[in-house]
Amino acid sequence: MRRGKKYLDARKKVDRTKLYDSLEAIKLVKKISSASFDETVEVAVRLGVDPKHADQMVRGTVTLPHGTGRSVRVLVFAKGEKAKEAEAAGADYVGAEDLAQKIQGGWLDFDVAVATPDVMSVVGKLGRILGPKGLMPNPKSGTVTFELDQVVREIKAGKIEYRTDKAGIVHAPIGKVSFETEKLVENFQTLIDALIRAKPAAAKGQYLRSVTVSSTMGPGVKINPQRVLEVREKTA
Repeated sequence: MRRGKKYLDARKKVDRTKLYDSLEAIKLVKKISSASFDETVEVAVRLGVDPKHADQMVRGTVTLPHGTGRSVRVLVFAKGEKAKEAEAAGADYVGAEDLAQKIQGGWLDFDVAVATPDVMSVVGKLGRILGPKGLMPNPKSGTVTFELDQVVREIKAGKIEYRTDKAGIVHAPIGKVSFETEKLVENFQTLIDALIRAKPAAAKGQYLRSVTVSSTMGPGVKINPQRVLEVREKTA
């Protein structure tokens, strides 16, 4: 893959043989960011799990204390009073069969989908469309619920979903380059804490295999997993 000049210049400022602590790494990511827009700061954590086994899949949600810095478009499948509750909580799109028809027609202009259990018969037919894009409501991630007021407000405030991919890696945003360093560090540590709490009993050996932080257009900066654990133990 060919890289642009800005990326190559930024990569020269990263010591690729070094494992940084989280504060150092995030400061460096902010410093070498050179895009003309406010880049997202992203974390990639390789876990010591085999996601091919259901009992080693790591999946859940976490609310970042300082949000993600992005506007999240929330779609809610609901009817009657629950539809009104979703609208009052700030959902961007609310409906049932009408929304399902739009989605079947190729419309996907939303970031998170939530559904009440009583309309899952409608939503279930969209599995082949929403599933591969990670948009399918799921009880395990808290997006199939009658508690629409709480869930919609949490998502709008910075609640994110995480899950391991086929390689056992979790990718998640922790804010924007424009965030204060301390806020990014707090969001980072909150995500790491959530991943550690979600450690499957079946996972053996080193759990946090590698941790990398980067901006949308920038190179990855490797963080020392052991230092991450030490920080967590000190603040626990």
